Amino acid sequence: MIELYEFNDNLLQNTTSNYFRYLMQEIDWSERLIAIKGSRGVGKTTLMLQYMKYILKQPETSLYITADHYWFYTHNLVQTADIFYKNGGRFLFIDEVHKYPNWSREIKNIYDGFPEMKIVFTSSSILDIYKGEADLSRRLISYNMQGLSYREYLEISGFISGMSSIKISDIQADAYNITQSIIEKIQHPLPTFRNYLKTGYFPFSAQNNEHTTLKKLNQIINTIIETDLAAMEGFDVKTTFKLKKLLGVIAESTPFKPNISALARKLDVSRETIYHWLVLLEKANILSLLIAQGRGVSTLQKPDKIFLENSNWCYALSSQPNIGTVREVFLMSQLSNAGLTIKMPKVGDFYIEEYDLVIEVGGQSKTIDQVKNENNYLLALDDIENARGKKIPLWLFGFLY
Repeated sequence: MIELYEFNDNLLQNTTSNYFRYLMQEIDWSERLIAIKGSRGVGKTTLMLQYMKYILKQPETSLYITADHYWFYTHNLVQTADIFYKNGGRFLFIDEVHKYPNWSREIKNIYDGFPEMKIVFTSSSILDIYKGEADLSRRLISYNMQGLSYREYLEISGFISGMSSIKISDIQADAYNITQSIIEKIQHPLPTFRNYLKTGYFPFSAQNNEHTTLKKLNQIINTIIETDLAAMEGFDVKTTFKLKKLLGVIAESTPFKPNISALARKLDVSRETIYHWLVLLEKANILSLLIAQGRGVSTLQKPDKIFLENSNWCYALSSQPNIGTVREVFLMSQLSNAGLTIKMPKVGDFYIEEYDLVIEVGGQSKTIDQVKNENNYLLALDDIENARGKKIPLWLFGFLY
């Protein structure tokens, strides 16, 4: 296993402690079997390596492996775990487990056969870990890792440090003072906010220029559709082309109010297929589906609005996206990633169930006319620095996680 140990050592040597993502503190690392799901590029690998190097600090008993390493051309996971365990290994970290066939069965065997071993694995967000070949649901605790919030983007870029996330209730109660405390640190937030909207959602943007980042964003989308989805769903080239075409139609007009029948005709597939594809693209963190307030949620159900999952996708898929669209995509992304339950209200843009709150999004000239009859509302306004009453700077919602 010398190849795996050398691979592990090389990666750890190049791992830094410059910035730890929010999920580092949320994971209960004492659990025996942990899954970290998330889109490509959000930092799952870095998170595991940072934990191993700076928190666990047990290099003799821990090992990082990636499921697509050439070692697994001639060995399986159980054999690898057995050798590792007999040589004192107790902490096994497996990256990109979705690339390994029969992953769930072998992880179950490792879990049951080596009770002193703890296992952490990462997977693509579209992998349903509770529907693997073996039942891991009674053994496994799962976490979802999202892209950077605007707050994290400011931290990873060196503009602020040590600033905690806030809650919607904080914004409602004290938005003015919160915005002032942030502005004292970064002076004028709007230029950095514009950069975040365009290229700041993924951690790799900190090491790349705008052109390179946008190119990488397109590569991620293509890889998710052509590799991850194709492998997991058995899609052929013709189907992946139709998926891209569906995404292109949605990207041109997000937030998109779908006509499922028209989409089905255009792509020459059934309505049920369109529903299935939309759910897959949502699981893959390419889309976000919004259901109207008061409606239940089911798999084969028409969403009332379709958004791209983050604002960076808007710029990756269109050279000049509509700024109104970008604003709504940003707010939907930040609210969802903060763990809030979002629905489409009868008036306004978003309804937050936990706070019985309606939010209307717009530019600085947006008025309260549309939501003035609501008992509990906020205006999330772009192009303003400071909060005034119920008029809240759009960028402040980037501090929710």
